[in-house]
Amino acid sequence: MKICDSHIHSYFSSDSDATLESIIEKAIELGLNKVCVTDHHDIDFYIYQPEGLDFQLDTSTYIAAMKNIRTKYEDKIDVRMGVELGLMDLVADKAKQYADTYPDFDFIIGSSHLVHGLDPYYPSYYEGRTEKEGLRDYFESILQNVTTIDNYNIYGHLDYAVRYCPSGEKAFCFNDHKDIFEAIFKTIIPKGKGIEINTGSLYKGMTYAHPHVDILKLYKEMGGEIITVGSDAHHPKYMCYGFETYVRDMLTSLGYKYYCTFKNQKPEFNKL
Repeated sequence: MKICDSHIHSYFSSDSDATLESIIEKAIELGLNKVCVTDHHDIDFYIYQPEGLDFQLDTSTYIAAMKNIRTKYEDKIDVRMGVELGLMDLVADKAKQYADTYPDFDFIIGSSHLVHGLDPYYPSYYEGRTEKEGLRDYFESILQNVTTIDNYNIYGHLDYAVRYCPSGEKAFCFNDHKDIFEAIFKTIIPKGKGIEINTGSLYKGMTYAHPHVDILKLYKEMGGEIITVGSDAHHPKYMCYGFETYVRDMLTSLGYKYYCTFKNQKPEFNKL
């Protein structure tokens, strides 16, 4: 099922130094027939430390470079151009404007990295509240985002905040937040929006990929059909991580026969 890795970062993301060539060459080595680069763009991202990372994309330069690399490898692999767009209530209008300004993208991942300007990556996010409360706030922010913003194709790593809980993944209990996920899916499924299986958590020490299997089950039960698969690789060595094992087993166990890729922001259904 290694058809496409739909979530990869290059040196255009400030937390990666991978060249576009190294990504495409790895995709060819893995036998992919298509690949999608999705570099970070988090509008008005707050830099917490003087040496902190700035996740705002030089979009015009990025698009030009992606068009060049697409032409260079057009006889070997189908190179797709995407972006991981940070969604947050504080930048809703700017996110809409950004997506309208750059119609070149094949694929837009909407992701939550900040909650009302706070970053769950840092322990300070949980100061003055429990982990359950911090996670609840994170998931409620996603519901607010999908209610107010439509300029994305799938929502990325829905339970991303769990990765950075002080006590780890055991802090997450699906039943504590099931009502919010139901509300999220009631909003996005009729709009033709999907979710992703993100295997980045597997090579970062978690026992499951994002999102938790109970979230995936709920999405399927509520009629969700659009699922993309991405490694969230910031280095080519992690591309397609767990696709042939974890992801295949997970999707087939839930009754899926396909997973999606995107071209010109339209879903394509690929057999497992």
